[in-house]
Amino acid sequence: MGLPAQAVTDPELDESVVDLNFIARADVDSMNRVHIEFRLPTYWCAANFSFLMADDMRQAVTALDWVEGISVVLGEHMYADKINAGLARGLSFQETFGAEADGNLDDLRQTFLVKAFQRRQVALLNHLTGLGHSPETIVALTLDELGCLPVDDDCEKLVRRYLERRAVVGPAEADAPAFVDTDGARLKADGFSAYVSRLRRVGVNAEFNGALCRGLLSVRFDLETPFVPRAQGLPASAAVQHKC
Repeated sequence: MGLPAQAVTDPELDESVVDLNFIARADVDSMNRVHIEFRLPTYWCAANFSFLMADDMRQAVTALDWVEGISVVLGEHMYADKINAGLARGLSFQETFGAEADGNLDDLRQTFLVKAFQRRQVALLNHLTGLGHSPETIVALTLDELGCLPVDDDCEKLVRRYLERRAVVGPAEADAPAFVDTDGARLKADGFSAYVSRLRRVGVNAEFNGALCRGLLSVRFDLETPFVPRAQGLPASAAVQHKC
């Protein structure tokens, strides 16, 4: 259907909600209104975390020119009724939960984006080091030079994913340092190994959480039956939030 759901990630795991099997159904009706149903690994996933993913889906699909309306529905969750009511009315997390809202959703999104930046950075740094590039060479690279660096197919994918998150921590002009820390400061060759070791722990935690989520999801839901999106033009029952 050309939906950008693949680009929407579980913010904690930095993996596509499609690859994680979170999307239970995605349909387009005859009026170009999109209906998405999704589920999460546990019944008690945090409300702000759950709403964040739903909001990311809503924003990604609404950005498509041909979409005339969008409904995102969360199933099998302790806050499903409240979250779905807020989504149907186009409300923010704070508007949906009122005094119960814990923190700002934008702050939470930024926190997860920084963690995703760290995981993507350490994966790329490990690969570049494995290809024989010295710390001195790596930290001296600009973004333009990184994009032009001769790499293998695996490295090309790592570079692309890293560049998708590089702007999260600082300006990403062509002549900006390719590798910076979360404060936007260029990495230094001195202490490079210790820096990479610290980031590896972030990656290990994410891999563990990812395996745990997949296991929990497979226990809760049937993941063996292939998902086939409903053909465009067939009716869908969910209420739709129309574009303004």
